Amino acid sequence: MTDAVVRFGDAAAVNGVTARVDDGAVLGIVGPNGSGKTTLLRVMCGLQPIDAGEVRVDDVRWGSSSKRPVGALGRSVALVAQNHESQGQLRVIESVMLGRLALRGAWSPFSAEDWDVAAEALRSVGAMHLVEREVGTLSGGERQRVSVARALTQATSHMLLDEPTNHLDVRYQHDLLDLVRGLGITIVVVLHDLNLAGRYCDRLVVLERGSVVAEGAPRDVLDPDLIESVYHIPVARHDWRGNPHLYFAPDESADAG
Repeated sequence: MTDAVVRFGDAAAVNGVTARVDDGAVLGIVGPNGSGKTTLLRVMCGLQPIDAGEVRVDDVRWGSSSKRPVGALGRSVALVAQNHESQGQLRVIESVMLGRLALRGAWSPFSAEDWDVAAEALRSVGAMHLVEREVGTLSGGERQRVSVARALTQATSHMLLDEPTNHLDVRYQHDLLDLVRGLGITIVVVLHDLNLAGRYCDRLVVLERGSVVAEGAPRDVLDPDLIESVYHIPVARHDWRGNPHLYFAPDESADAG
């Protein structure tokens, strides 16, 4: 992605962003609420048109004046969105099978291999016990795992995830990100939890008001002075097992005043 711009009215939600992720690497996008993280992710998967700049995924390229190649991207990029529709009365296994449509087409019958792929995806995210449940009856965390399973069935070279750890308890947060990291494909993930980002991402992009204010390895980007200037809260850092860990606390002197 080079110099990408997205405007909503007079405001630039994405303001000249340039970002690159190497094949097989995990890129984390972090930043405060309203900094443009989800919009940037939608740009990367072709759902959000851009007003300037260029985006390229493998050999698929588009810009502000060219048509977004949504069909081609569906075969290269799987998206795990933050908000999930109930999908009516679909059973979990049926919901997960929808991921195979990008490979089979809407009118092609599913094969035995398709069903095996869906079952393995559910096992991978620890959701095989949900296979016969209706999606509308699941908790937020259960739906999140099913959404990741559906993305896995697409067997794409890229996966984009918007807050995949929402609604998950601490164990499943780590289990899920460890699973995603181990897929061996190119990953772009939006995270609010900076400590998870530091643990599982190869590189981080920090956004503020639609612009990139820092990019690099987590050990370099998760600098207390930088993070405090972006999030406006005092920060301390301790490195544990080779990973940066941040601690946050409100300014007590300000409270006292």
